[in-house]
Amino acid sequence: MSFFAKEVVDQEWGNYFELTGAGYAVLVAAMLAILLAASFISGKSGNKRFSTRQLVFSAMAMALAMVTSMLKVVDMPMGGSVTFFSMLFICLIGYWFGLRGGLMAAIAYGVLQLIVDPYIISIPQMLTDYIFAFGALGLSGVFSNAKHGLIKGYLLGVLGRYFFAFLSGMIFFGSYASAYNMAAPVYSLVYNGAYIGLETLFTLVLIAIPPVSKGLARVKVMAVGEV
Repeated sequence: MSFFAKEVVDQEWGNYFELTGAGYAVLVAAMLAILLAASFISGKSGNKRFSTRQLVFSAMAMALAMVTSMLKVVDMPMGGSVTFFSMLFICLIGYWFGLRGGLMAAIAYGVLQLIVDPYIISIPQMLTDYIFAFGALGLSGVFSNAKHGLIKGYLLGVLGRYFFAFLSGMIFFGSYASAYNMAAPVYSLVYNGAYIGLETLFTLVLIAIPPVSKGLARVKVMAVGEV
């Protein structure tokens, strides 16, 4: 693994890995491969591949999610933060284009997060925190055609991310629970629920505002090419 990542010894936070140039190159290649694969996955309309319009809207949503993920209202000490609605932008892709396209875009976003802000202590932790947790946001596509599909899809995507964040906190970071006199599962539920729950609440309030709701509905019409 030393070719792709080097171990850093930290007495305060414990040992972790930093990506090397080769590691970053592999991740960039993986993200591009995922996005390329997504272009051949049928959307909710049954087309064999994403149209240029769909790819552009997906890329725009990912870019907005990346920028807003860096605008942190609350930054938690052991990772995780309350951002300016970054999860919403990824959930929108599934809401627009369905489950398969949403999952692929969300997984690619997880790889992008790993490139920009990596914290790696092991391969299973990396997969859980980045690929599975962020990829779960694509579950929003389950409700792409449902009434109030954005709210339902957003809640499902966020619950998916919370599930994997909980697993990671319990398995890989549970040793910190003793400092708060908590069991590892309780610590992980509370810690991850704090920042994910708060951003979820803010987002649900935002998308419940009638002008915002109508605007997002109009954006969906534009994204799927319905006129």
